[in-house]
Parts: sequence; structure tokens; C-alpha cells
Amino acid sequence: MAGMTGVLVIEDDDRIRLSLVLALEDEGYAARGAATAEEGLRTQRAEPADTVLVDLMLPGVDGFECIREIRRSDDVPIVVVSARDDTHDIVAALEAGADDYLVKPVAIKELTARLRALRRRARAAAGVTTTVPTLVFGDLEIRPDGGEVRLDGEPVAVTRTEFRLLCELAQHPGRVLSRQQLLERVWGYTVGDERLVDVHVGRLRQKIERDTAAPRHLVTVRGLGYKLQR
Repeated sequence: MAGMTGVLVIEDDDRIRLSLVLALEDEGYAARGAATAEEGLRTQRAEPADTVLVDLMLPGVDGFECIREIRRSDDVPIVVVSARDDTHDIVAALEAGADDYLVKPVAIKELTARLRALRRRARAAAGVTTTVPTLVFGDLEIRPDGGEVRLDGEPVAVTRTEFRLLCELAQHPGRVLSRQQLLERVWGYTVGDERLVDVHVGRLRQKIERDTAAPRHLVTVRGLGYKLQR
């Protein structure tokens, strides 16, 4: 098992959990399962996996709280795998700290493509030192070197993915980037749910715009995508 990417599958349905574990093992992953959030949390603390898959509808502690608990001490990539496809659930899972969201039934090739992209992003974040200067958009400052966002000089708390998205837009000021372009550049996905982009844009607006109904910086260009403007 040495050198293999470890995946922890937290899923209460025995059939689904076993099928995911076996399919991931066939793809070359060191996969193991947990039937409850409590078991999954104990397992992750004792033997940390490289990536965690979490169902939302778990008995006892639900998937949202499981994600929040992992995030209190662990920066591991977390992917939600759930039958719930309502945008509210996607937003809530991402707010809890998930990095991605897949709706059941999941094709194993799509899942492993997402896992590879998440690992590439994690390695890039750990191994690359940037030399990009502070990017200024009026009262909004983005500091790629320090991983900081400031509004009127005050720090703004953003997630890693929100920060990458903001930096990507900021490095192309005034240029419209489509949802597909952002999925490829920020998430590393050639195919994916474009709602991921919309959800993250909406969350960023809550943090950097004074009026989310009439945003000044992070603007939607109908039918085309998003841009960051000064």
C-alpha cells in the first residue's frame, strides 16, 4: 500500500460503500470505508487519508457536521458524494468546508478524475511560491503571495477555493471568463457541474461586495461568465 493515494469513504449504505471502496482499489487507490461519521472521524484521526468522501445523509452525526469536524483540524480534500442535488445542499456542504460535490450515482472515472485534480491542486499549493504583486480593485486588495484578501484594509476570510477563484479573475482584470474556463483553471476539471462556479461566486460576493444585488467588482456577464472589474 506504500505510495498509494489513500481515500476514506464515509457512507452508511453498505452496498454503496463497498462498491466505491472496491472500484477505487481497482483504480489503484488505497481505499477504506466507514459506516458513520463517528467511525470516519476516528479513522481519519488515527490513519489520515489523502482524500475523504462524505455522504450527507448519515445516521447520528450528519455529513455537514462531519465535514465541519474534519475541517477543525485537517486540511484534507473533502468530496461530498450524495443523492441530494438541491443547490441549497451544495452551498451548505461547501460552506461546511467541502472542496467538491458529486451527485449519486457516481461514475468511477469521473470520481477518480476529480480526485486526481484535487491532489494536483494540493501539491501545487504546497510546492509553488508565487511572485505576483498585490492586485488592487478599488477598495478590494488581493495578495497572492500572502494568501490574503482585504476590503477597505480589513482582512476577509475566504476558503482556499474562493481564493484561487478570485486570483484567477484578478489576474485577468475586466476579462470575461466562462464557467467552463474557471472549472478548468481553478478546479482542474475538463468536465464538471458549473454550479460549483456559481456557488463560489455567490459566496465571494457575500464577502467582498457591499451590495450583492448590484455587485461592483465581481460581475456577471449574462450568457458568457464572470469578470472582476476595478
